[in-house]
Order: sequence, then structure tokens, then C-alpha cells
Amino acid sequence: MRKIVVIVAVVLTLISILFSILPLDTLALAPIGLALLFIFLAFKKSDVKQRKFTKLLFIITYICALYVLGKTYLIKDKVTVDTKFEQEKVDSKKEDLKDLEGLE
Repeated sequence: MRKIVVIVAVVLTLISILFSILPLDTLALAPIGLALLFIFLAFKKSDVKQRKFTKLLFIITYICALYVLGKTYLIKDKVTVDTKFEQEKVDSKKEDLKDLEGLE
């Protein structure tokens, strides 16, 4: 039973790492939560000598959770106005109107 729980915990930890890297925002918290649950179960089912690996999985998953939360709440998305592009649009409209007037 312990081996199955550890394997599921490892798979969910790998998925958590993948989801943390991808721009999925808080969707990555679902596999992180599941991974923490299975890691806790594996930790409880392990002997004292077998707990090193589950502690490592805990650390990795907590780092993923902190990274996702930091990326979501600390980094602000900024939208800037591209004045050069706006000026090019206006110039393009003026040129198009001149071309249409020239056809008449």
C-alpha cells in the first residue's frame, strides 16, 4: 500500500512541477494539494528510516506551491499603450484616404 501511495505522490509532484512552470495560475494548486495529501499519507505509512524521500517530496511540493502563489499574487500584469503603433494606424488611414481621393 505504501508503494502505491508513494508512486501516486511522485506522479502528482511531477505534475505539480509541470503545472507550476506553465502559465496556468491557480489551476496548478489542484495537483499540488493532491500531491501534499498523498505525500502526507506516504509519510504516515513510512517507517522512520523511509521518511527521507517523502520529506524531499514535501519540500519540492511546498516550493511549487510558494512559486505558484508568488507568481499569481505578487507579479502584476501591466498593459501599456503602444503609441508608435497607434501613430502608424493614423498615418495608414491618412494614406488610404489620399489614395482613395486620388482614384476619383
